[in-house]
Amino acid sequence: MDFIGAYAPSHLTFLLEGFWVTLQVAFLSIALSFVVSVIVGVIRYARIPVLSQVLATAVELVRNLPLLLIIFFTYFALPEIGIKLDKFYAAILALVIFESAMISEIVRSGLNSIEKGQIEAARSSGLTYMQTLWHVVLPQALRRMVPPMVSQFISLLKDTSLAVVIALPELMNHAQIINGRNVNYVIPTFLLVAVMYFVVNYALSIISKRLENRHA
Repeated sequence: MDFIGAYAPSHLTFLLEGFWVTLQVAFLSIALSFVVSVIVGVIRYARIPVLSQVLATAVELVRNLPLLLIIFFTYFALPEIGIKLDKFYAAILALVIFESAMISEIVRSGLNSIEKGQIEAARSSGLTYMQTLWHVVLPQALRRMVPPMVSQFISLLKDTSLAVVIALPELMNHAQIINGRNVNYVIPTFLLVAVMYFVVNYALSIISKRLENRHA
């Protein structure tokens, strides 16, 4: 093991550049998948005819597919039908598709957890179905969704490493390039990569616990 060589300034800078790409992909994927999953979850909760059934089928399909296959599809298969995406956006699209299916189930479960009595009380007070959903059900449900959602977001951040298969210049890709220069760099490099992932994911878990305690 060569810690001194593995942690040379040029290598550390290279790893940080890859980590920045990882964080960008994760942040954009989290933001987009949250929006999509809330829309899908609400539509399924509202049981809109036809559309709800179509989305339910799509969600079950995606949930039972490996993320790696979806990444391959967005980067290698979409160009066959005229949709060519950069590695960065192909990775984001794959993550959004996969995570939206997962998180939409969290949203739907959260909405279903709200007591029917509150909904009936809101409707009897003169609120429409959509007003009840927006002002009564959704705010409470979102608070209950925080812990499982953050857990899913942590998984998403870790799943960005799978984009190494399409040579996205993220953290794992850069780590592999450094390891390729000297076999003695492998353990030191992967130890540092593990620490970088841990720090961000642990910070997310702390935020989740604080939000959960605040709304307890």
